[in-house]
Amino acid sequence: MNVESLHVTLQQSFSPDANLRSPAEETIRNLKQVKGSTVMLLQVAAENQVQYEVRQAAAIQLKNICRECWIERFSALGYNQSESAQKPQVLAEDDKDVVRINLVEALMAEHEKSVRDLLAETLHSIAIHDFPEKWPSLVPTLLHTISQNNDPAKALSVHNALLALRKVCKRYEYKSKDQRGPLNEIVVKSFPLLLPLAQRLSDPGSNSLEAAMMLKQILKIFWSSTQFYLPGGDGTSPSPTLSHPDSLQPWFDILCAALIKPLPEASTGQEPRDQPTSIEDRNAWPWWKVKKWAVQIMSRLFSRYGIPQYAEEEVQDFAKHFSQNVATQMLQPVCEVLNLRPTGQFCTDRVVHLCLTYVDLAIDLAPTYKMLKPHMDFLLYKVCFPTMCLTQEDVETFENDPHEFVHRQSSPLVDFYDPRMAAITVVTDLVQHRGQDVTQPLLTFMTEILQRHNTAAESEKNHVEKDGALLTFGSLSKYLLSKKKYAGEIEGLLVTSVFSDFSSPVGFLRYRACWMVQQFSTVQWSDDGTNLRTLIQFVLQRLSDPALPVQIEASKALRFLIESDGAEQTLLPVLPQLLTEYFRIMNEIGNDEVVAALQVIIDKFGDHIEPHAQALVSQLAGAFDQYCNAGEDDDDDDAAMAAAQCLECIATVLKGICEKPQLYKSLEPQLIPLVLKILGNDGDYIEYLECALDILTFLTYFPSEITPDLWQAFPLIYIAFDQWAYDYLSLMVPPLQAFIAKDPAAFLKGSAALAEGTVSYADLVFAIVAKTVSNDRSSESECRQALGLFLSILHSCPGQVDNYLPMINEIVLGKLGQQVNEEIPLTRIAIYQVIGSALYYNAPLELAELEKRGVTQQVFSKWILDAETSMNEKFLPRKLTIMGLGSILTVPPVNMPASIGSSIPALISQLVSMSISLREDAEKHAVEDAQGEQDGTTPFPAAQVEEDDDEGFGEDEDVTNEVDEAYKKALNGGSGWDDDMAKFLMGDFDDEGDDFDDDFISPLDSIDELVFLSDTLKTAFAQNPDFYQQIQAAMTPDAVASVQKIFAAANVIRAAQQQQ
Repeated sequence: MNVESLHVTLQQSFSPDANLRSPAEETIRNLKQVKGSTVMLLQVAAENQVQYEVRQAAAIQLKNICRECWIERFSALGYNQSESAQKPQVLAEDDKDVVRINLVEALMAEHEKSVRDLLAETLHSIAIHDFPEKWPSLVPTLLHTISQNNDPAKALSVHNALLALRKVCKRYEYKSKDQRGPLNEIVVKSFPLLLPLAQRLSDPGSNSLEAAMMLKQILKIFWSSTQFYLPGGDGTSPSPTLSHPDSLQPWFDILCAALIKPLPEASTGQEPRDQPTSIEDRNAWPWWKVKKWAVQIMSRLFSRYGIPQYAEEEVQDFAKHFSQNVATQMLQPVCEVLNLRPTGQFCTDRVVHLCLTYVDLAIDLAPTYKMLKPHMDFLLYKVCFPTMCLTQEDVETFENDPHEFVHRQSSPLVDFYDPRMAAITVVTDLVQHRGQDVTQPLLTFMTEILQRHNTAAESEKNHVEKDGALLTFGSLSKYLLSKKKYAGEIEGLLVTSVFSDFSSPVGFLRYRACWMVQQFSTVQWSDDGTNLRTLIQFVLQRLSDPALPVQIEASKALRFLIESDGAEQTLLPVLPQLLTEYFRIMNEIGNDEVVAALQVIIDKFGDHIEPHAQALVSQLAGAFDQYCNAGEDDDDDDAAMAAAQCLECIATVLKGICEKPQLYKSLEPQLIPLVLKILGNDGDYIEYLECALDILTFLTYFPSEITPDLWQAFPLIYIAFDQWAYDYLSLMVPPLQAFIAKDPAAFLKGSAALAEGTVSYADLVFAIVAKTVSNDRSSESECRQALGLFLSILHSCPGQVDNYLPMINEIVLGKLGQQVNEEIPLTRIAIYQVIGSALYYNAPLELAELEKRGVTQQVFSKWILDAETSMNEKFLPRKLTIMGLGSILTVPPVNMPASIGSSIPALISQLVSMSISLREDAEKHAVEDAQGEQDGTTPFPAAQVEEDDDEGFGEDEDVTNEVDEAYKKALNGGSGWDDDMAKFLMGDFDDEGDDFDDDFISPLDSIDELVFLSDTLKTAFAQNPDFYQQIQAAMTPDAVASVQKIFAAANVIRAAQQQQ
């Protein structure tokens, strides 16, 4: 293939003629296997004479191939991968060299935005692997281009170089401090060049679109370089900014200048000219983008450094400087921007949202709050309240496009872009933290609106204003219900101003009434229950409201009302009709909150769900397919979330009938295809994987046997783990363990046809454990869960996996070597459980494996030490220690390793002591559980109502609270906020308090460890009396007495078991 033929192939991929298009598409799919394809694709993408669509297609293929084939990727089945298996394609080094050189050149000259962005993404994916070691010339080349910014003819290449530099910086944006060395070097070299350029571009006289585009890229570079750490430094020593807090002042001046730059309407003819007139085009206009990035950086800096007591120790000086000088300086332009809309000027929603975010932060800091306080009426009634009210567009959308209205209201991104949500946050935080200045005037203002609406003639009622007032009250519900003087007034508010709206001719007021029910569902009703019953009836009627958004809110409202005293008696008689209404609404639209409400109803009426289980699962499975296809085909995020909620709802149904697992078999025809669809298809449905694995766990854990159809899921779990769902291991282990435990024969006979060849199910499990334990990406918690699979195999397959013992020991002893000196012993304990299980499985074979490696004495010594100090609260580790070490006594003395024989007296004493302790703990817990049931105690205290006050914090005080203090302490503990946050973003946090023993099922569950030890000791004494007479002589009288105590206790337990 050459460039000309590649060009023709790309052209033919757009042909309406399938005879031309299909072969072209097949050729394109195989390009990654053609040497030199990336070089040719880059040539086509960079050639301006080529048709735009063809250039774009070439750029897309170049990006995809570089992302997929730049480095080698490995399979977890590396240890038994067949020689004939085809390795994943990796680009040749000489192709990489050419791409690196020509990609930068092509990007610098590219004028088409789409192609430019694709080339920049390609650069980013290559930089992840090659910069700086294999691509040291990248940044110097970009900086050289940027340095030519005084030449107007170079404007395009300067902008594109800035874009590329931002992509390189983004590579390190979320890295921990010790991994940011290259970024710190970039900052040191680039900021002296970028600062004067940004100053020139932010000057009032700079008005071109090119200036805006370049300034936007510089601000994005500043964002990537500063959002987690102050810039500069070498990665180990503090940033120079910490020594000179005012060194960033020129950058702060740039942010302020960019934010306050006037952007006149195009009709005025003033600079910058030609502002678009449509909202969509204005949002994309570079100058509004500049303002967005400027205020976003301001808000980020304020959140990190605005309250010094929450800043980490090493930036305290800078935080004090920022809070005393910079925060107040930035507040002025923020307020100027917020004044645009009240004075009739345009401002994008995103900029308003970010400005309100800054104001919300300013509420907490005393110096900035003092500046805000004199302008509180302006902020509340000219900015926040109008922003909270429905716009004319909102009303039209509600009436003419209800699906879109529902989508906007339920979007998970609404908190990040909707100025209405930001305004609500400002109002609620003002009431919560500065109540003495705000609460009474605000509530009076809103109450007057409601009264004015109640008394006005129908033609003069301002429905939008009332909706805004109710939104304000509802947003303050948590605060109002917590205060005695307000909590008693809520019932009157609902009866006088909300009840009537359930039958209002105005659709959005009926919608708001249902929403108010959700906010005040915990209100204490003073009457005999009539108001609650009336409210439930109102909501039930609105389930069939002509307006879809009202139906949605009504269905969500019942989720909250169902918990009220007396609600069950009203709803249970109409449960079948209620379920029908929910499924009707679900057929109309995919909304996860509607399905979540149905889930609550199913959970609440769990005892009454059995007759409806078949229909529920069938309807939910059908709804899942409908939503899933909508989410896939139409890119409908609401439908995708509703699909996931359907699966959670199915799991709730399964939970409700888990005590009758025989019902599961009738549900499998609907559920097994659903689970297989999600597990298969190369991860296309990964967003549903968690729920699918939950369902699979129900289907494998509770029934007494596993059907053949269900075994189809077993190899798919491995493929998902190996190829696209590595991070879901914790959810994969329970069903895998259930498969092994419920049908070990099918497990041992089963095999899967993979690309590597035919692989047994056992090998698949061992591959999962090996990959998890050896991979640096795995957390210790994941390693422990993976090791639990070894327990299932050893416990469920007695005498049938001898050939796997060497591999088990290779894996667990290698891990033990890494963990032997770790302060937290949880992983070591998990390893002891595996070794104990192997000893119980076949003590001679396991001892031989330990002896072969010369680690027997070391392993047992550390094991006994950890057992004495770290297993006191853990049942399963102690049981497996007793049964594993106790199994050593079944080995004939002549076959016992010398390192063990001399330790038998101490070993028996230790096991007897642990058995007695474990028995005493079990009896103690049994008594405590019985007492708890008799007491009827609940761990949840009643909600507390606070005393009446609206004080909050004075204007001279920074806002603090106990939660924030604890949060700060947690963040600053150890390595500080920066490293902890980076670890969180990189997935390095590990919960060291996990314990999976409670859910582990095993044939060993039926064996009493004390009876086992008693029988083992008696058998050992009987079979080798001479040897064990010597052992008894070496034991202390107390130890011998304890052995006799074990014998007696075992007899009691055995007698009790026989009576049952």
